Amino acid sequence: MSDRSPEQEKRTATTAKGAQRRALILDAAEQILFESGYGELTMRAVAATAQTRLGHVQYYFHSRTELIAAVLRRTLDRSLDRLAPLFTDATAHTPPDTEGLVRQLLAEHDDPRLVRVYTELWALAGRDEAVATVLRTFYGDYQDHVAGFLRARDPALPDAVCQARARVFTALIEGAALFRSGIAAQRTEAADTELINTATALLG
Repeated sequence: MSDRSPEQEKRTATTAKGAQRRALILDAAEQILFESGYGELTMRAVAATAQTRLGHVQYYFHSRTELIAAVLRRTLDRSLDRLAPLFTDATAHTPPDTEGLVRQLLAEHDDPRLVRVYTELWALAGRDEAVATVLRTFYGDYQDHVAGFLRARDPALPDAVCQARARVFTALIEGAALFRSGIAAQRTEAADTELINTATALLG
């Protein structure tokens, strides 16, 4: 039997319902980004896709930009939750499994929905500073994980070199998504081999 008061129970239920509705709205916005692109992502379209009232969408997100930034933040947080442990696990090996780490990071490109959403958000970041800010924060965190891995590999590596190498590695892995997903080119085994070798070499 719960020790909470009826008022506390009601507040918890209301909060849970609100969180569920907010998640459904974000799911709908992500679906539109994947299927139609950000040009079709309007508050009304999101409400229709989520099968909720426009007022509900506007209650949780006051503007289209705020909604898109929330979709981006959730997508990036999920990616970081998946990727961060990979660096820890790879470091635990002696010697560290650098090629295995690279292959696991590249496996993110095998999800067409994720890649499509990313490319839509990359394009939007060039026009919207709020979205660009969220994107920069994510890639800053990503680079920090890479830099931490490099420092664990070689504590004597100068910080400037470590940061530069982490940035190049991040750019290589993330930029490769456009070519490996079929958006900018068709994936080939030869190109994948060169990509893996180059990225692995950057990790030392």
